[in-house]
Amino acid sequence: MANKITIIGAGSVGATIAYTLSNETIATELVLIDINKKKADGEAMDILQGTAFRDPITVVSGDYDAAKDSDIVIITSGVARKPGQTRLELTKINVGIIKDIAKNIAQAAPNALYIIVSNPVDILTYVFMKESGIPENRIIGSGTSLDTARLRSLLAEECCISSKNVHAYIFGEHGDSSFVPWSAAHIAGISIKEYYEKYSPNKDTITFDPERIINYVRTSGGVVIANKGATFYAIAVSVVRLCKLLLSAHNSVATVSTMMHGEYGLNDVCVSVSTVIGPKGVQDRIILDLTDEEVEKLHYSAKQLRDMIDQI
Repeated sequence: MANKITIIGAGSVGATIAYTLSNETIATELVLIDINKKKADGEAMDILQGTAFRDPITVVSGDYDAAKDSDIVIITSGVARKPGQTRLELTKINVGIIKDIAKNIAQAAPNALYIIVSNPVDILTYVFMKESGIPENRIIGSGTSLDTARLRSLLAEECCISSKNVHAYIFGEHGDSSFVPWSAAHIAGISIKEYYEKYSPNKDTITFDPERIINYVRTSGGVVIANKGATFYAIAVSVVRLCKLLLSAHNSVATVSTMMHGEYGLNDVCVSVSTVIGPKGVQDRIILDLTDEEVEKLHYSAKQLRDMIDQI
């Protein structure tokens, strides 16, 4: 099946997503759009020239009109936080950018499924829903899908087990108030704590420490940025996975940011919980039997986002 995917933003994240998609078979046409047209032109040319060794795929750059008939649109545009800049200041700038994108891309690709990747992703997903006129079920924020990948990779590494056997999630915002609902986490049906203590080959040297683990997840992005200047490989892979889920014949579950309508007692805010997504976009949310403490953490996380929305 021919699938067209448009990426708005040809910076490190957008270009890496496009490159990763070019090595997959889920799309036959890729479009790169950026306010810096020369950058988009160069990225498209570089990626296209590397596709000579695979089945034919079209990789082009263009303006918003080039996104017409896209099956998926991925938005990565935005500015990075500068030294001394507050989160609120950054948010206001990126909200302005997402508003401008929303009114243009919604006209060009009204029937596409949308993945918002730009940060702060939960707030920008909310703004895009309000500004674009695109139905909510066709819009997801990448949310904590990357955070969940970071969590699972750490648990798998420390327990010497395939990450495919690790079922654990990050809920809440993509940020400092995110948390792990440990009551719903397991490795092959066994609680994470029990696996660490009984079955991990490293049980004598690495203990199960929830605070250490969530701190690792929350700080991973900052560590990567400090070491190499930016993060883009892991987020690109997680976004491409979301594309696969949206284009699949069946629904799947992912931790993505969507609008809450009473789930867990939350309303009018976008946060990440276990969400059923597929070819028709957002289908449902799985309501887990969280502990009272976990529900409280989810409400706290949502409040941080709601307060920020109120300020902007």
